[in-house]
Amino acid sequence: MNITAGTMAKKETIWTTFGITTMALMTTMLIVSTYIKIPLPFSTASITAQTLVVNLVGLLFAPLQIVAIMTSWILLNVLGIGGSLGKLLGPTGGYRYGFAAAAILTSLFCRKVKNLKAQTAFLVFAGIPVIYLFGAVQMKAVTKQPWQAIMVQAVLPFIPLDVVKCFVAAGIAKILRRVVPQF
Repeated sequence: MNITAGTMAKKETIWTTFGITTMALMTTMLIVSTYIKIPLPFSTASITAQTLVVNLVGLLFAPLQIVAIMTSWILLNVLGIGGSLGKLLGPTGGYRYGFAAAAILTSLFCRKVKNLKAQTAFLVFAGIPVIYLFGAVQMKAVTKQPWQAIMVQAVLPFIPLDVVKCFVAAGIAKILRRVVPQF
């Protein structure tokens, strides 16, 4: 049985050489984006390029491909590449799980709604809040700080730039979808 990117009626498989190669490239981009960061003196979380890459993953890949990308990335983190087990279990680890959930939700939405403006709005109003929810809940569980402090450390400082990253990801996705037919 062939696993397809859309419906079972489609003949193309998501597990082509191109598909696997692009998934590996996106996993690599996630790792690299971990190191592109601006530390915040009042928070254990940093502003990173990860949100941009996660949005791009959600806009371009099928849900099963995203599961493969995110699972690979998290396993590599456990091995010390682009993160660590301590990071995954620490105050900021929830963001990584939120990234996976947001990318899958975005992909499911994009399979049904083809309008790029609607997809971008989905990133801003659904994807980003999912990431913040996972990040804030784990930070609260690990640090035991009050919710007000968690909001200041885990959510509020990230909103403006994350909205910009949503628009940038949508612009890149638009170009890639034109250039690479599989997207």
